[in-house]
Amino acid sequence: MTRQRVFVAGHRGMVGSALVRRLSADDGIELVTRSRDELDLTEQAQVREFFANDHIDQVYLAAARVGGIHANNTYPADFIYENLAIETNVIHQAHSAGVDRLLLLGSSCIYPKLAEQPMAESALLTGTLEPTNEPYAIAKIAGIKLCESYQRQHGRDYRSVMPTNLYGPNDNFHPENSHVIPALLRRFHEARLASAPSVAIWGTGKAMREFLHVDDMAAASIHVMNLPRDDYDRVTEPMLSHINVGTGKDCSIRELAETIREVTGYQGVIEFDTTRPDGTPRKLLDTSKLSELGWEPQHSLRSGLEDAYTWFCEHQESIRAA
Repeated sequence: MTRQRVFVAGHRGMVGSALVRRLSADDGIELVTRSRDELDLTEQAQVREFFANDHIDQVYLAAARVGGIHANNTYPADFIYENLAIETNVIHQAHSAGVDRLLLLGSSCIYPKLAEQPMAESALLTGTLEPTNEPYAIAKIAGIKLCESYQRQHGRDYRSVMPTNLYGPNDNFHPENSHVIPALLRRFHEARLASAPSVAIWGTGKAMREFLHVDDMAAASIHVMNLPRDDYDRVTEPMLSHINVGTGKDCSIRELAETIREVTGYQGVIEFDTTRPDGTPRKLLDTSKLSELGWEPQHSLRSGLEDAYTWFCEHQESIRAA
């Protein structure tokens, strides 16, 4: 049996590493990975040489420069340049080398700041983006359009998936720069060890958010990648071809915090600092297309948080050293 050579770009990131874990169990796949030291995806010549010599059959494009609000505001040029460079280099050179199947992993920040909830794929390009991450969002939108354009002009089967907020193993648990779930897992954990009487959380706790375990994201990505072309085309359009990936359910930040308190075993009080902003009232993806294609997430929020906390506890030393 001939094995498919599958390149996971960004294999050391949270999503890329989840893809590697799942794809490694498939005997029909020969995984191909490269560290940034081995292959800088922002360098066109390096990417051209890689695809010319490595005979890749499929590409999962999970590589990206990512960060929180502070990083996006501080380095907007870096975010738009590096992400555009990665996408244009990988997608074009994959096409030039005859790679017919590619999956781009994007972000729900592509949707307008005031998009109707839940956010359907058709909301793309219908309004103004959130200013704090506009450069990153523009790059991800360009990636979708690159995939669509190579399909329309060259017949390539290049697809895109847009995940909701992700969490899980290999997440960023930095005390200042992490997203809400890893930040709260670490804060409640450290509060428990210190026997702190309370943990303070920004906002009222009323804001609604959707969260997806990264292993579910990897499973959904592989599901979409392996769909027959006719099935994918049935729920998409040539110029609206991306598919949302999420749970289709959201929870309040208060509910999230209370669940994380239980998961970490913290016994103290949760305090909400109402002088701090809540952010967008609600961010929920419409996942009806993915459901129609036969995929549903396997992790409940509780079980996913338990898994993420277990991973955090097992990797505390390396997390502190990072």
